[in-house]
Amino acid sequence: MNTAQISGTPMPTLDALGTALMGYVIVFVGIILLMIVIVVVGKIMVASRRKKAAAAAEAPVLAQVEEIKTDLPAAPGSAGKLKLYDTDPKTAAMVMAIVADKMGKPLNELRFKSIKEVK
Repeated sequence: MNTAQISGTPMPTLDALGTALMGYVIVFVGIILLMIVIVVVGKIMVASRRKKAAAAAEAPVLAQVEEIKTDLPAAPGSAGKLKLYDTDPKTAAMVMAIVADKMGKPLNELRFKSIKEVK
C-alpha cells in the first residue's frame, strides 16, 4: 500500500513522510526557541539579583546599626538599651530568649548590650 488516507483523499507515501517530517521540524524549532527564551530570562534574573546584592553591600555600615527606642519607661529589671547590628528585633528577641533558657536564668537578670549577626 503506497498511499495514506487523509480525509478520504489519497496521499502518496513520500508526501506523507515529508509532511510528518515538516511537523517534527516545526515542533523541535519551537522547543529550541523556548529553551533560548528561558536561558535569557534566567540570565536577566541572575544579573538583577547580583545588582541588588551589590547595592545592598554598598550601604553604609551606620545604616545597618539600629537601636531599639521606645517612649515607654523601662521595665523593672531592664538593663538599658540594646543595639542591634544587622539583626531585626524579632530575631534578637528569639536569641535573648534562647540564651536565658539555656542559662536557666530569668530574662530580666541578664544584660544584653548588643546583638550582631555573624555572616
